[in-house]
Amino acid sequence: MKYLIACLGNIGEEYKNTRHNIGFKIADQLLADSDNSFAVNHLGSTATLKHKGRTLIVLKPSTYMNLSGKAVNYWLQIEKIPIENLLVVCDDIALPFGSLRLRGSGSDGGHNGLKNIVEVLATTQFARLKVGVGNNFLPGQQINYVLGEWTPDEAQQLPPIVLRAGEAVKSFASIGVVQTMNHFNTKPAANPQSA
Repeated sequence: MKYLIACLGNIGEEYKNTRHNIGFKIADQLLADSDNSFAVNHLGSTATLKHKGRTLIVLKPSTYMNLSGKAVNYWLQIEKIPIENLLVVCDDIALPFGSLRLRGSGSDGGHNGLKNIVEVLATTQFARLKVGVGNNFLPGQQINYVLGEWTPDEAQQLPPIVLRAGEAVKSFASIGVVQTMNHFNTKPAANPQSA
């Protein structure tokens, strides 16, 4: 059984630590404990990960966020992966920082990467794992916010969030959307420092 795990982000050093690139961080986390590494390929960097008898093709598109659909469609075709075995991993400003939300389908929610994937695949019927980055920005500042770097406090809290998201990806491939949703769709734990 083969899966495409499309982790969205923008290529380039200037985007590395931005909120929009949480997908790339999760992709790197998935490979952290394996001997595999990413290879630069057509329309993205890819790596193969084995998990509980499943083969996960982990993709970091090189098309930039707004053209993510081109890379996702190409790798679905090349690897002959059915759309029900696609999982898109991306940031979401509608969710509180640190929360995870897996869905089996749905709208793009205003996310340009998801929007392009929906357009190219001509369907909303694919799974997506959204990672909350919060919405602490003024009206009209959304682009600057998602392309902005994590605050020191956020950066400190990121590792367990990214680790949990990676576990959710593996769970999706091994036990499916519904059971993974039940286990991983959570609100972030209250920050004791803000109490």
